[in-house]
Amino acid sequence: MTTDELDRFATWIEELIRRRGFDIDSPRGGGKSRLADEAGVHRAAITRLLQRQSMPDLETTRRLAQVLQVPVRDMLIQSGRLTEDDLPLPSVGQAPAGGRRLTLEEAADGLGVAADQREMFIRIAGQFLPPEAVGSSPRDRTPLASD
Repeated sequence: MTTDELDRFATWIEELIRRRGFDIDSPRGGGKSRLADEAGVHRAAITRLLQRQSMPDLETTRRLAQVLQVPVRDMLIQSGRLTEDDLPLPSVGQAPAGGRRLTLEEAADGLGVAADQREMFIRIAGQFLPPEAVGSSPRDRTPLASD
């Protein structure tokens, strides 16, 4: 990992942290501590990242992604650890690996929908599917990709 990659990632995540309402700019704002608490990580990991000293480990990255409501995929690509080629998204209409069709729950997971917004996402997304794809309830494991 180069210092340029670390700086680029830290700049990107700082902006994301601010947009999510964490005050990381004022010494007494408490944003770093609040972010660490919500993510269940050590405050030092947040401090080291924001001071461009080190990249968070994979588990910290996953937890930050959840709190910041961004897909882990985006975090890994932005961090320079992986590329879009390493983590390709399925083409529109393409069934995921194994030939199985994507469910609304899997779509929510893949898109990084926050846990507190998951049920609403499934309900709303289900409204856009044809009636035969939805089943008895939008919470059913509904196919999204066509064969």
